[in-house]
Formats: sequence, C-alpha cells, structure tokens
Amino acid sequence: MNYHFKAPCSKKKLRSIREFISSNLKKHALADVEINMIVLAVDEVCANLIIHSHNCDPEETLELSMLIEDNKRVIFKIIDRGEGFNPLNHKEPSLEEIIQTKKKGGLGLILVKKIMDHIEFKSDSKKNVCILQKNIGI
Repeated sequence: MNYHFKAPCSKKKLRSIREFISSNLKKHALADVEINMIVLAVDEVCANLIIHSHNCDPEETLELSMLIEDNKRVIFKIIDRGEGFNPLNHKEPSLEEIIQTKKKGGLGLILVKKIMDHIEFKSDSKKNVCILQKNIGI
C-alpha cells in the first residue's frame, strides 16, 4: 500500500504529518507503541528539514511517501528541495555532552537511528531524498 502527503514547510504542519503517518499505519494493525516510535522518527526528520533546511518557509514544500510492503516493512521517502543534510554524516553528541553543555536538542537523530532499521540519503542539484525503513510485523 502506498500513501502520499505534501505539506508546506511550516512547523504548524507537523501535526498533520504525524496524523497522516499514524492513521495510515493503524490501517495495518500495528501496535500503538510501534506506531508511536515510527511517528516520532519520521516527525523528527521532517521537523529538522522544515526548521533547518527551509527556515520554516511555507512557500517551500516537503513531500512524504509511505510504502507498506506485505505488512513486513514500511518505507518512508521524504523529498525536499532545501539545503541537503545527510543524517548519516551527523556525529551525535554523547548524553554526557548534552547534559554538561545544557544543550537543548541533539537527541532527535539519535532516536531516529535507534528506531529505524535502515536510513539512506540521496541528494542532487534538484532535490534531497531521505529514505527511512522500519521492519514491522515480524
């Protein structure tokens, strides 16, 4: 099953993105805990793109597709045309660093990498594509 969602790059649209993911995952009888973890991971990537790559500019858009393959895995493709950011190249701070520097944030990408089973990033002069895959129903 394939689902698509397109939204302006506004923080106000993050709720709609979360609802889109959650409502479509519920159609496939996933446990609420699993749904919440997946929503958290995809929301984090979308929020980072909206805030950091697009400076919350509602004139720019974010495209999200969600493919559920045989109730065994869900694959998200997040497409944008902002400044490319490869989450795989991001060095996560340690928890000690975050506590010592009293830094707000920094845990989101750590969670994304822990929750998702596979992360891929592709970029060219026209668009960036972040692919997130989670094995489900196993």
